[in-house]
Amino acid sequence: MPGIKGPSDYSREPPRHPSLKINAKEPFNAEPTRSALISSYVTPVDFFYKRNHGPIPVVDDIERYSVSLSGLIKNSKDLFMKDICKLPKHTVTATLQCAGNRRTAMSKSRTVKGVGWDIAALGNAVWGGAKLADVLELVGIPYLASITQSGGKHVEFVSIDKCKEENGGPYKASIPLSQATNPEADVLLAYEMNGEPLNRDHGYPLRVVVPGVIGARSVKWLDSINIIAEECKGFFMQKDYKMFPPTVNWDNINWSTRRPQMDFPVQSAICSLEDVSVVKHGKINIKGYALSGGGRGIERVDVSIDGGKTWEEATRYQRTGVPYIADDSSSDRWAWVFFEAEANIPQSAEIVAKAVDISANVQPESIDSVWNLRGILNTSWHRVHVRVGQANL
Repeated sequence: MPGIKGPSDYSREPPRHPSLKINAKEPFNAEPTRSALISSYVTPVDFFYKRNHGPIPVVDDIERYSVSLSGLIKNSKDLFMKDICKLPKHTVTATLQCAGNRRTAMSKSRTVKGVGWDIAALGNAVWGGAKLADVLELVGIPYLASITQSGGKHVEFVSIDKCKEENGGPYKASIPLSQATNPEADVLLAYEMNGEPLNRDHGYPLRVVVPGVIGARSVKWLDSINIIAEECKGFFMQKDYKMFPPTVNWDNINWSTRRPQMDFPVQSAICSLEDVSVVKHGKINIKGYALSGGGRGIERVDVSIDGGKTWEEATRYQRTGVPYIADDSSSDRWAWVFFEAEANIPQSAEIVAKAVDISANVQPESIDSVWNLRGILNTSWHRVHVRVGQANL
């Protein structure tokens, strides 16, 4: 396994870019600025959002590090990094997004509980590693299996990471076995990010990457994989990251009535402007990102400069100069799309963006319609305000 060993002192935090906006220090949660986020289609590791539920684990003996595979299978197995690296290496370009992205805006409608994220709790990386489907074949689970002979229907990922919500136990999550064994789903046990070994913040030495699904299921610092009959019973599967209607509050919530959130809905945000900006007279560039879960491409991004009364279609692209065609083999199906539009701004304007995916799912107009007590999945139209004038006024 290439790479460096983590420091042996748990109190030492990994080095981080000084421009990151720190939303919580313990555990550490931070996002880049809007402009940094869209400076590159592949997000530099420095500008990839940092999401943690506990202290950053340290693995300082890579030779002894292993991942155990057990549960409802015939034979358990311990996999060392050398075993995983012997499997065919695959690279997958995939955007991970925290379910709480854009929570701060939702909290302005009504108070919500959770880390206050702006619009940059996501990032796009080229992940390198072994396909989970290939790993599961090592313990006798064939491609496209939906149940093992012993009744296993779900794959649980358990982290080295310890968190208070699990009463000091490990962070954990699961996905259906049918997704895990489907090579087309591109679920990885990743040991590289953008061509380099994972760093500590992003799961060194090994993490799960589940494309098209909220980031909470892409477990970092992998410790073990369990084949289980039902969904993982962990806190973050059963008592968090579920989408409730606006009528539910902390007095009447019943967590068991909702399924754990998996795919993220269609989303877009304007990154070239702040919530309130002063611009010079003339044309301005409106740039941002759009994405949808489950591998659904972006069919259209609409931009309005009059609060949503009239619309113009924005240009979409992934790589500069390469036409983006949703669902085409030339496009990255698990990755975001950048959009761009030009507009002449009147004296003041409310600029709005909304995306439509290939299944014709469209972002809802208002925050109130998707408000929920945990502030997840704010996919409402993204709005910014601009006025023409001098920046120092």
